[in-house]
Amino acid sequence: LVEPLESGDSIHGLPGCPGVSEGRARVILDSHDPTALEPGDVLVAPLTDPSWTPLFVPAAGVVVDVGAALSHAIIVSRELGIPCVVSATDATKRISDGARVRVDGDTGVVTVLDD
Repeated sequence: LVEPLESGDSIHGLPGCPGVSEGRARVILDSHDPTALEPGDVLVAPLTDPSWTPLFVPAAGVVVDVGAALSHAIIVSRELGIPCVVSATDATKRISDGARVRVDGDTGVVTVLDD
């Protein structure tokens, strides 16, 4: 059983793209709705590939369950200058959709500010 994160809790992953941002978490499990994010939202996804790229444009930050140094999420985040954390295991299950989060792309830490 995966425990959801509460206000003040953090999940640790790998730093993907430097910077810190805060926004409303949008847990999105497939890339087929390019309007799923509003400007300033934080994309929380299981993985990304080129079909996810339109969802990065409005995002204030990106958090992905899996990923490595040269993963799609990191490459696109760096191109757009968006803080990114990858390998945040079970982020899509632990971060509640709509929770306010801080993404720290320098340290790889994602913190729930308000659930």
